[in-house]
Amino acid sequence: LSPWCFMRPTLVLSMTHILIILQNMKMVPVPEKAYGTFFEGDCYIILHSKRTSRGTAVDLHYWIGKDSSQDEQGAAAMYVTQLDTALRGNPVQHREVQGHESETFQSYFRNGIIYKKGGVASGFKHVETNMYNIKRLLHVKGKKHVTATEVALSWDSFNKGDVFLLDLGKVLIQWNGPNCNIAEKSRGLALARSIRDSERGGRAQIGIIDNEKDSPDLLKIMKMVLGERHGELRDAIPDTKADELQKANVRLYHVYEKDNDLVVQEIATRPLTQDLLQHEDCYILDQGGYKIYVWRGKASNQEEKKAAFTRAVGFIQAKGYSPSTNIEVINDGAESAMFKQLFQKWTEKDETLGLGKIYTVGKTAKVEQVKFDTTQLHARPELAAEQRMVDDASGDIEVWRIEDLQMQPVNPKTYGQFYGGDCYLVLYTYLRSGRPHYVLYMWQGRHASVDEITACALNAIELDKKHGDEAVQVRVTMGKEPAHFLAIFKGKLIIYEGGTSRAQKSTPEPAIRLFQVRGTSEMNTKATEVPARASSLNSNDVFLLATNQVCYLWCGKGCSGDEREMAKMVADIVSRRDKHTILEGQEPAEFWEALGGKAPYASEKRFQEQSTHYQPRLFECSNQTGRFIMTEVVGFCQEDLDEDDVMLLDTWEEIFLWVGKASNTYERNEAIASAKEYLKTHPAGRDLATPIILVKQGCEPLNFTGWFNAWDPYKWSDGKSYEEMKNSLGDMSAISEITVDLNNISLSKKTLSMTNLAVSSTVSASPEYKSHFNHADSSSYTNSSSYTNSSPSPMPNGEGIYSREVLMNKTVDELPEGVDPTKKEYYLSDADFHDIFGKSKHEFYQMPKWKQQNEKKQCGLF
Repeated sequence: LSPWCFMRPTLVLSMTHILIILQNMKMVPVPEKAYGTFFEGDCYIILHSKRTSRGTAVDLHYWIGKDSSQDEQGAAAMYVTQLDTALRGNPVQHREVQGHESETFQSYFRNGIIYKKGGVASGFKHVETNMYNIKRLLHVKGKKHVTATEVALSWDSFNKGDVFLLDLGKVLIQWNGPNCNIAEKSRGLALARSIRDSERGGRAQIGIIDNEKDSPDLLKIMKMVLGERHGELRDAIPDTKADELQKANVRLYHVYEKDNDLVVQEIATRPLTQDLLQHEDCYILDQGGYKIYVWRGKASNQEEKKAAFTRAVGFIQAKGYSPSTNIEVINDGAESAMFKQLFQKWTEKDETLGLGKIYTVGKTAKVEQVKFDTTQLHARPELAAEQRMVDDASGDIEVWRIEDLQMQPVNPKTYGQFYGGDCYLVLYTYLRSGRPHYVLYMWQGRHASVDEITACALNAIELDKKHGDEAVQVRVTMGKEPAHFLAIFKGKLIIYEGGTSRAQKSTPEPAIRLFQVRGTSEMNTKATEVPARASSLNSNDVFLLATNQVCYLWCGKGCSGDEREMAKMVADIVSRRDKHTILEGQEPAEFWEALGGKAPYASEKRFQEQSTHYQPRLFECSNQTGRFIMTEVVGFCQEDLDEDDVMLLDTWEEIFLWVGKASNTYERNEAIASAKEYLKTHPAGRDLATPIILVKQGCEPLNFTGWFNAWDPYKWSDGKSYEEMKNSLGDMSAISEITVDLNNISLSKKTLSMTNLAVSSTVSASPEYKSHFNHADSSSYTNSSSYTNSSPSPMPNGEGIYSREVLMNKTVDELPEGVDPTKKEYYLSDADFHDIFGKSKHEFYQMPKWKQQNEKKQCGLF
């Protein structure tokens, strides 16, 4: 093992990730430019670290190529164990098999993973920049996680549903199958650009075939390399992914030695609880054969810890699982977010809560309602997300009750009163950046009929359409009202157990009603009807007992003054009778008589709930195949929200469904069903009443955007679509004709009008502008369609001016003598310059240099 890895762990941890290949059984660093490229005949070790709010999270992966030897695989496992020891057991360890990498592993390589045939031992090199003697075909798969596998140079390798990249050194041709979606095309293009920039120094042409009829010249090149195509292309083979039902089948096994024999004993199935994991032991958690976790207790012996991977592999073999099954080895106290969410509840000792309070496990304390400054919500969207607040609740509300399957307006005087036998629609309108935004709550009573619940959802869709399809839709189950819902009713939210608010009530209201009031301000107070008996009381709260003669305010010993004040406000709504405030232990006989007599009730101080930390997780949802499949996006950001997707963001207390503008109708219509299925199949046995929030692209509220780092509200208007990315590859009107020789790729000097072929280059320093040209008025410039495709001439058209064809996308050797290769744009005519860049030279050189470089890169001039 290289001593650099052992003796300088702090240096290793300061990096985002390092990649090491095993060469002659030794660890050799891989050049950073080659990150994401893997030889199929080798094994690799990847060390990844990132700063989090709770310290540094370290992941250690060893990757097994499909053609690697058993000796290399064994050596990789050994080195991982040694690295883990050097890093004091902090890393989460992973075994990755080619083609079956974990979502965490794939998240490191956002442009995709490329599999190359052969290995370093065979003489291959990871990085050979500006090498053009290349001929290979890459099969590109995936929407969120992209992999590119080198396949045979034959039409037999193609199918209708995937992207294929024909790499000919100076030319990269992206062939998009007719059944590809936009996301797959975009990811394929990102990979092509990555190869062009990192492996070819930016000096390669990218051609795109979306429709073969529209790209005859590119297709001709492909046929010269691959031969004529015979017969129909085959359909794409769908990926074999584990569905959520399979992942939900979790089982926990205790692993220990007895009389020199290894014993694996099943001790629990879903839902699992954290207390099953004892610090003195090691355990295997089997997630339905989809993934195997090995948990190593702090006090378990060293031999057991070292044997973790070996035992996991043996377990996989004994179970008859695929050899490619992912393995994750985690240490007691350094568990991954994915592992924690397999348990019903995961708590951590002395964990800091959102607003800075620290509670110690096991102590009793009065549960405080933490106050926060709502004016900070817009400045700090992460606070809005943490507090589940869209805004400061100062907007306008309208309420409708579902009656005879139609919307009936509710009297504003009774806003905030909800009956368990009804369903309601609540439209909340607030201003943000000077324009209205909408939140549409669908409140479902516990005793409402199925027809009413369905009608509530259908009426919500119609109401949303009337507001431009911009409303955030929130499904609210009775008793699970989110924080913002409480806040908009200003302390007057009252939940009646049954009955209805309709004018014609089928059953009379009960003569005696008991309400539990919780909350310390107008922002967080709710009164909930409970059974009118003494056993419903709790010493920590305030209760209202409403009878035909009087309304009692019963104040438990543990309640606060703020809670008593809020209860008084609620009392004026639930009863018009005289109010009598009574303290616990000083109740009159009539009080107990109204409750049917004395009875034991909860009188101990309420235990402070142990802090629960769950990392938000983003998933791509799909159930078109009849199987509910979710693909996690690890380390997610706004860029992962693709316009043609429906994405699920799980923040544990709430489920967000983000619907892209270009998502298909089926997935949009099935979005809520997908969220319900997700909760139902979650290994932790989640509460099915968890609020589900439907968010439309471009209408994201603060409590959604706050979960993303550096959210850009203008992304959807400024971000480039696939077509725009394709067009930005370079000049489309005049490109060098490509002729293909089976032994070499050569570029002739003839002009070819090719719609989809473009050239682009890497960034270089831009010059300071010194004006010696005459500048015409910008209005005199014409667009590119007015230019004819004349053969480029190496001779200048005027003093120091050359045609665009001579300058664009040329290597140093291909430029006319005397042209500075770092100032190509300087030699363009004013008309050509404005046509290419959309601005004058003077305006161009006033921009920051980085911006100049980006534009020159896009246009092939640097």
